[in-house]
Amino acid sequence: MVDQTDALAARIWHRYDRKERLIRYAVLLVTVMVVYWAVRDIDIFWPWVWDAPNQISSLGARMWPPDPRRLEQIIGAMIETVHIATLATMLTIFIALPVSYIAAQNTTPNRACLWLGRFILVSSRSVNTIIWALLFVAIFGPGVLAGILAIMFRSIGFIGKLMGEAIEEIDRRPVEAMEATGASKLKVIAYAVVPQVMPAFFAIVILRWDINIRESTVLGLVGAGGIGVLLQGSIDTFAWPTVATILIAIVILVLIGEAITSILRRKVI
Repeated sequence: MVDQTDALAARIWHRYDRKERLIRYAVLLVTVMVVYWAVRDIDIFWPWVWDAPNQISSLGARMWPPDPRRLEQIIGAMIETVHIATLATMLTIFIALPVSYIAAQNTTPNRACLWLGRFILVSSRSVNTIIWALLFVAIFGPGVLAGILAIMFRSIGFIGKLMGEAIEEIDRRPVEAMEATGASKLKVIAYAVVPQVMPAFFAIVILRWDINIRESTVLGLVGAGGIGVLLQGSIDTFAWPTVATILIAIVILVLIGEAITSILRRKVI
């Protein structure tokens, strides 16, 4: 009995057995090899990397102190940025809601509509906002319109996907009860589907509006309006104190947007 106790006490407990450890080491080795291959393949100029702290320090010195002389112009551009985000979010609703309806399995009319809706959502989310902006700038020229359309086309996938998931999670009993009474499709949507997804709808739209404010701050870098136009112009002319002022204004705008959306989401959810 004593020998068995001593043998049990001498055994060392391991979280993983030998096979699991070998698998984990193999996965780690493959990961390291892939990272090494990726870093080597992109051809990083390492002297610039090592010199980055000095460049950051030099740029910070040139940006300080911020120059408030163009503050009125900056505020106007920030207001334009908010308008771009707000109008784009509002326009997105009219497209994203029908798409989310046909992209949800429990409300789509048929399989063709289901795959059409999902294709629209995937296409919208697959293209970055900047890419959309470049396309619309090429079509409509530089300006706010290109920015609004870029934000809108990007937001369709976000709002449509989340709303489609919310529709798929509704309680089917109210829908079936109304269908059993012979209610029309429109009445079923209005009185059985819409009331169940309204909280999710407001929460999703508010969240997307907050995201759109952040994205609209950089659209001007490709000529799609907003504060980014002023930022790009200041960078091109090496007006670094003005760049610092613009960056501070962008941070303040994002913080205000975050506070507003947090308050609204608490009231909705």
